Amino acid sequence: MSSPRVLVLRALGLGDLLAGVPALRALRRGFPGHEIVLAAPAGLAPVAEATGAVDRLLPASAPGRAVPRTLDWTGPPPAVAVDLHGNGPPSHRLLHALRPARLFAFAHPDTPDIEGPPWHRDEHERDRWCRLLTFYGLDADPADLRLPRPHTPSPAPGAVVLHPGAGAPARCWPVERYAAVAADLRDRGLRVAVTGGAHEADLVARLAKEARLPDTDVFSGGLPFHRLSAVIAGARAVVSGDTGVAHLAVAHATPTVTLFGPVPPSHWGPPPHPRHIALWHGPEGDPHARRPGPALLRITPDEVLDALHRLPAPEEPAP
Repeated sequence: MSSPRVLVLRALGLGDLLAGVPALRALRRGFPGHEIVLAAPAGLAPVAEATGAVDRLLPASAPGRAVPRTLDWTGPPPAVAVDLHGNGPPSHRLLHALRPARLFAFAHPDTPDIEGPPWHRDEHERDRWCRLLTFYGLDADPADLRLPRPHTPSPAPGAVVLHPGAGAPARCWPVERYAAVAADLRDRGLRVAVTGGAHEADLVARLAKEARLPDTDVFSGGLPFHRLSAVIAGARAVVSGDTGVAHLAVAHATPTVTLFGPVPPSHWGPPPHPRHIALWHGPEGDPHARRPGPALLRITPDEVLDALHRLPAPEEPAP
């Protein structure tokens, strides 16, 4: 007889999945005899496996941050369906159509049959989903973020990793400012590496050229997760905007300097710890704008370099 199944909807990106790790682990603890199925983009399967909280990934995605139109669910209805995608109602209705025995979701006036907790717009993403599960009686810890260190060795051990891309232009700090940071670090004898996503090859190439980086320290084109994870876990520090790589660095306890704007760190920032510095000047802006937000542009290369200087050394890997 097959195990009962918990279906979790979070069909979003890398940073979203990593911010949802505490909630996924709460579900794993709360339903030890169930199969945990995560509906998320197929490319995130290695990340889901690394969390230790997911048994199977059900490929699901939609443009931007939209809700998938359908889910390729087969067999009996889920014992529990969990909406970690948004506050509804489209995500609620997608899961409700599968006729789960129980549905965990935030309350919404357009789905009055769901008696969930209220949605708070200004809540931190990690806290939000842990609060949802706490409402339904599960023990959730927002600090339960760490991933195991990758077995793959880093191709750039000890480098300061710069990641200039992000999911929207509004969150991309100008390349010439990253280049100024890289030049200063190299003048001080530090190794600098650059990473970029699948569609960021031109951005990475421009930064590498301006910073005069050797090809061996340029990683573009969207690295496979195990290799990206190795680069980030083995870094001296990571400098990036508010994007998935920042969350991956937090998961590996790698020191970070994260540049925020137009969304504040109170919504998506790292947990409070000396090894994580979030730079933010405000005010909030449009996260979907076609150019860097004014708050982001208030951050200077000197601020970033000062923050890097204040970071503690990375943790030593466990034996």
